[in-house]
Parts: sequence; structure tokens; C-alpha cells
Amino acid sequence: MNEPSILVAGIGNIFLGDDAFGCEVIRRLSGRSWPDNVRVVDFGIRGFDLAYALLDGYDVTIFVDATPRGHEPGTLYTIEPEVDEIESLDAQGAMVETHGMNPVKVLSMVKSMGGEFKKILLVGCEPATFGPEEGQMGLSQPVEASVDQAVSLVADLVDKFSVRTLSRAVYE
Repeated sequence: MNEPSILVAGIGNIFLGDDAFGCEVIRRLSGRSWPDNVRVVDFGIRGFDLAYALLDGYDVTIFVDATPRGHEPGTLYTIEPEVDEIESLDAQGAMVETHGMNPVKVLSMVKSMGGEFKKILLVGCEPATFGPEEGQMGLSQPVEASVDQAVSLVADLVDKFSVRTLSRAVYE
């Protein structure tokens, strides 16, 4: 049996404070050695690049992004988004911005191009700030403090969805 293909996709803007969370987690993950079936990429705000990568049909996609949900800054989440809502977007709603990243719009675009999703997860972190209007480089202290834990969480998810556990869930 082949190993499942896994994409770990960092999302964020390094000029908007805690929005750089996904970029920083991917930077640290990139320093590790990964098997050939695991691709770790910082997509930043490049929605088109992410869309075309998703068309490769990964068995598991793990997004890493700042995710405001109203909890304490630095709180980590593992979310399995409902992909069904993507089909309800109209064609205008599916347009991907060239200088921004909206993961739902990216998924909608991929779906409209015939792409399919098997397993999607989001490792998110509650941001403290996206910085002032003129921008801000660097993560806030609570978000910076959660980066190593997020790196471990992503590595654990990659291990979890290895051929041992994924074979029953995806291939049966």
C-alpha cells in the first residue's frame, strides 16, 4: 500500500502581526526531514499557488493559519471544516484575490476546477493582533509562545494520518 500524500500548507501575511502564525510554523517545520509523501509549504498569501497545489489531490491537507474564534490569544485549535459550504458560493464568491488569501475561496476555486478533497484539517491559533493599519512585523508574545506547540501538533497529525490509520479511513 502506498503512503498517503499529505500537504501541510502555511497561510498568512508576514506584514500583519499574528497573521504570520502559519508562515512561522511552516518555517520551523521546514527544518525537519519529511518523507517523500509529505509536502510542507509556506503559501503565505498566494491563493493561486495553493489552489494549483490542491489540484494534485492530496489524501490529507493540513492548513496552518491564524484563526480568530474569540478565545485567549495563543489558543490552538484543530478544526475539520465543512467542505459542503464551498458548493454554495457563487462564481463571484469563488474568485481568488491575487494579493490575499481566503482559504474558503481557494477551496471553492479548486472544487470548480474539478478538484476533490479527502481530508482537510486546520491547525489554527487565536491571534492577539493583526497590527496597525500600516502593518506590523513579528508575532505577539502569546502567539509566539504557541508556535512550538503548533509544530508538535502538526507533526503528530502527519504521524496520525500515516498509512497505518488512513488506510482504513480513506481507502476502504
